[in-house]
Amino acid sequence: MQPLKIVIVGGGAAGFFAACSAAKTNENASVLLLEASRELLAKVRISGGGRCNVTHAVFDPKNFIQNYPRGSKALLGAFFRFQAQDTVNWFTCEGVKLKTEADGRMFPITDNSETIVDCLIKTACAYRVEIRTGSPVVAVKFQELEDKSRFEIVLKSGEILQCDKLLLATGSNPVGYRIAKQLGHQVEPTVPSLFTFNILDQELRNLAGVSVDSVQLRLSVPGKPQLEQLGPLLITHWGLSGPAVLKLSAWGARIFHECGYKGTLSINWLPNLNQEQLRKELLQVKSEHGKRAIALHRGIKLPHRLWQYLICRAGIEKETRWAELLKKDLNKLVEELTQGQYIIGGKGVFKDEFVTCGGIKLKEVNFKTMESRLVKGLYFAGEILDIDGITGGFNFQSAWTTGYLAGLGMGS
Repeated sequence: MQPLKIVIVGGGAAGFFAACSAAKTNENASVLLLEASRELLAKVRISGGGRCNVTHAVFDPKNFIQNYPRGSKALLGAFFRFQAQDTVNWFTCEGVKLKTEADGRMFPITDNSETIVDCLIKTACAYRVEIRTGSPVVAVKFQELEDKSRFEIVLKSGEILQCDKLLLATGSNPVGYRIAKQLGHQVEPTVPSLFTFNILDQELRNLAGVSVDSVQLRLSVPGKPQLEQLGPLLITHWGLSGPAVLKLSAWGARIFHECGYKGTLSINWLPNLNQEQLRKELLQVKSEHGKRAIALHRGIKLPHRLWQYLICRAGIEKETRWAELLKKDLNKLVEELTQGQYIIGGKGVFKDEFVTCGGIKLKEVNFKTMESRLVKGLYFAGEILDIDGITGGFNFQSAWTTGYLAGLGMGS
C-alpha cells in the first residue's frame, strides 16, 4: 500500500503548522509544502515590527473569540481543541519560549521573528516535510475515486503533482481563491481589514509622533450603524494609527469599503471623564490657576502639543488666561475634548499586520478537521478563510489553530 500523499499550498504560518501537524500525526505520510515565492514565512518575518506577535495571553476560548470581527462562532469549537495556551506549549516544546507584554501580546523572548521562522522550518524538516520554494500552483484538478480522492496539481513550470489530500493555505492570494472557486467553493469578497486613517486636518498631522494612552473613537457613516472603539491612539504624518484605530478598521472593514474609506470620526480624548466631570476639573483649574495662560497650563493629562492644538481648535487664543475663559469658550473646549469631529479622507496601510476581511465561506468547511464539506480530501487553513481578528496576535492564533487541525485531519 502506497503512503498517504499530502500537499500543502502556501508556506506561511498556517501552512507550516499544518505540515508539522500532518507529518507528526502520520509518520508514514509524504508531506510536501509548496511556496510560490522564494521566501518562506514572509508575514511572520515582518510581523510585530520584526518581533512576531505569536499570540495573545487570553486562555479562555470564549473570551478569545471576542477579538474576531468575522469567524468567531466557527473558531469557538476550534479553540477548544487548540488554543493560545496550546500554541505556547507547542513552541516551548520546540525550544522557543514566549513572553507576555503588559497589553497581553506574546512574543519570543528573543524579540526576533527569525526565532519563530527558524523554529518552524527546523521542526518541519525534522518531521521530514519536503519544502519547495519558487513553485507557484496554477491549477488543481480533482477526481473522486471509489475509496479515496485524488488531486492533480499543475505548477507554473508545467510539472504535475498528485496527492490524496490537499490543503490550501494561500492567505489572501487570488490564486487560492480561484482554485477554491473552480472546486465549487464560494468566496466572500475580500477587502482590507487592518488599516490606518488618513485625516484631512494638516494641523493634526503636524503632531506626528504624539500618542495618547486611551481615547474613545466613534465612526459615523450615513445609513450605517455607529461603531465605537476604545484604546491607545498614535498621531502620524498621514493621520491616525494605534490600536484603537486598527480595531475600528477591523470591525468596520466592510462599512469603510462601501463608503470609499470616507467618514466622520468623533474622538473623546478623555474617555475616563464624562462631560460634567471634565467641566468641573477645568473650572477647578480656572479657580486655582487663573493667572496662568491656558496654553501653558493644561491641568489635565494630555500631551502638551496636543493640548495646544485642541484649545486652538476650540477657538481659544493661546495668550488667553484661565481667569479670562468665558463660559461659552469653556463649553466649546469640553465639546472639543470629548467629541471633536475629524474627517477621514481615506485609508493608510498598516504594513506589519496587513489582513483582509473575506475568503472561503465558513459554512462550507468542517471546523473539526478543516476539511471541505464539498470536496473530499480538500482542506483550508489560515487567512484564505473568511476569518480575521484585530491586531495583537489574534490572526496568527487562527492560523496556528486552523493549520494544526487541518494537519491532524489530513494525517488521520
